[in-house]
Amino acid sequence: MPNLARLIQIGSLEPMRVSLPEISAVSWTTFMTGTDPGEHGVFGFIDLKEKSKETRFPSFRDVQAPTLWDRLGQNGKRSIVINQPATYPARPIPGILVSGFVALELRKACFPARYFPELKKRNYELDLDTRRARTDPEYLFQALNSTLDGRRQAMDLLWNEEWDYFQIVITGTDRLQHYLWQAIENRDHPLHLQSINYYQRVDELIGEITERFLKKIGRKGNSPEDFEGLFLLSDHGFTSIHWEFNLNLWLRENNYLVFPEGLPPADITLAKLPPETLAFALDPGRIYLNRTDRFQDGSVDPREITDLANRLADDLLRLTHDNRPVVREVFRREQIYHGFQAAHGPDLVVLPYPGFDVKGRLDATEVFTKTDLQGMHTWDDAFFWSARPLERESETPLNIVELAPRLESFLRLP
Repeated sequence: MPNLARLIQIGSLEPMRVSLPEISAVSWTTFMTGTDPGEHGVFGFIDLKEKSKETRFPSFRDVQAPTLWDRLGQNGKRSIVINQPATYPARPIPGILVSGFVALELRKACFPARYFPELKKRNYELDLDTRRARTDPEYLFQALNSTLDGRRQAMDLLWNEEWDYFQIVITGTDRLQHYLWQAIENRDHPLHLQSINYYQRVDELIGEITERFLKKIGRKGNSPEDFEGLFLLSDHGFTSIHWEFNLNLWLRENNYLVFPEGLPPADITLAKLPPETLAFALDPGRIYLNRTDRFQDGSVDPREITDLANRLADDLLRLTHDNRPVVREVFRREQIYHGFQAAHGPDLVVLPYPGFDVKGRLDATEVFTKTDLQGMHTWDDAFFWSARPLERESETPLNIVELAPRLESFLRLP
């Protein structure tokens, strides 16, 4: 990837922590608002309804904090944003927005709507068929290339519009790493070359964006100063999967979760769990205590919460499988969520060691299972690239929540 290598040589590449849990719906919302889930209110791809164990799919309408683009607009700045996850259905921003994952219809993913016909004419695709891509490599590579072509077409369409901030998200690397991590790592894998070829196509797009950027601002690209205003980041890191860890079954086997009698596991939902349940989980590792001050059929008195949370965390931290520890850390809600929405989040978030992918399935028959996915997200090795090293007062690792204020500062906003 020579274009990326050139940028890394010229500028500053930093490891970065992201939101917990380390999934795109949460991390991208944190990035675009500059707030953590305790303020923006999105805790996962699926969240709980108010005072209920029934689930719902949060959308862009549920984001409780203004976005970077909203704040830029309040200061007379115009943004163009392509393929931003967690922004469906598209809502008005001061500029142009094309929603990304999980977007369902292109027409509803475009603001203003007048750009829909042009994107459709250019065969712009919102995403690939993730279910098919898991088991069909031929389709996966075809779809990776066609969706990447679509991002380039959208850039061609919108680049010459008026803008102060232009953003494009490439999700194909995420898909490739989920489905073919082994092919990426192993040079002898029959699909290794095709995998590397896709990274090279992404690199070509990075090079094209870089050259357009330099031309727009009239710089030659000979020094770090020439690249100020160009940024690259990821919303999480990646590693290989060895096991899926089915957290709800572990909770059941350790007497934290109780199943209703007479129902097969396939028919059980969170809403059907009896009051005797002390704790349950949602993907990917969010544990909710069955609190009387949160759920109508709750059984955990608020005075018992600290002791129960400590016992749960201790049990998880002692867990091993395959002669390896499974859980790296268990975060309390107050450690990671801050703001008026924090009470809606999980009581605990489980961070696994690399290789153990935490799942919240209720129908699992074994605590540790194999999966057809090959790669999983990681929390603390996302990346951020900028032309100059960031000046930071804190010695704590860089976090994705810091980026929006820095971008605003770069654009000289109050």
